[in-house]
Amino acid sequence: MPVNKSFSRSAWKTAKPDYHNKHKIKFPQAVRDIIETSDIVLEILDARAIEKTRNLEIEKLIKNSGKKLIRVINKVDLIDINELKKNKEMSELEPYVLFSVKKKIGRTKLQEMIKIEVKRVKIQFPRARVGIIGYPNTGKSSLINSIVGGKKASTSSERGHTKAIHEIKFTKNIVLLDTPGVIPDSEDSNVNVSNLKKHVQISVITYDKVKDPDLIILELMRKYPGVLQKYYKIKTDDVEEFLDMLGKKLNFLKKGGAVNLDRTARVILKDVQEGKIKIQTV
Repeated sequence: MPVNKSFSRSAWKTAKPDYHNKHKIKFPQAVRDIIETSDIVLEILDARAIEKTRNLEIEKLIKNSGKKLIRVINKVDLIDINELKKNKEMSELEPYVLFSVKKKIGRTKLQEMIKIEVKRVKIQFPRARVGIIGYPNTGKSSLINSIVGGKKASTSSERGHTKAIHEIKFTKNIVLLDTPGVIPDSEDSNVNVSNLKKHVQISVITYDKVKDPDLIILELMRKYPGVLQKYYKIKTDDVEEFLDMLGKKLNFLKKGGAVNLDRTARVILKDVQEGKIKIQTV
């Protein structure tokens, strides 16, 4: 029967779960603990923004720890897979697995890769441990449920939904360690418009939670000229005029007839996060 246990930090040293300590573990320290105690680490990346969802700080920690890193390119159903495979930069990410929960892509390949790599490494504990890390909302929990079979990890579109570290049985001799989504220290302590744009694109911050959504739209229009205009069939490069025209088109009006720019901007962010507007970066 699959096991889903919450661990306290002290439990890692003894390899025995502490069921009494319910306090949340401080992050990213807990992720450092995961790396230290894992035999293999999976980094979950969003196929729409691969480079943006790479956590270089943690990748460096994994490399310095001498642990095996496997990148899982998730949500490939939201992009053109053939175009992705043509990108020469993908070779730098090997070994990797293209994955989609919805389209059932890569499930068997990832399961087999985990089993093969476990046999190649020296196991630290009675059962091999596979740590799973990534930005919030890159689909870690859904991926776990897919490869394990059944709803073993809770899922949500909210940032940081996973609040503690969970051990989930994969096979008789292998367990998966599910961690909360982690934002690099450099970004978490230095929030600016550029970081917010990135966090919105990769769904770290959901469209209904972000502050000043119009500024994010401005950044998106600068970074990807013509993309929003093409999708909404509006010909203007001025962000205020664009939001005004789209708001009128969607009938997002306040009392007196003025356009609700905040609501209009959030609809755009929602369409980006749901993959309706194709913004793909590697």
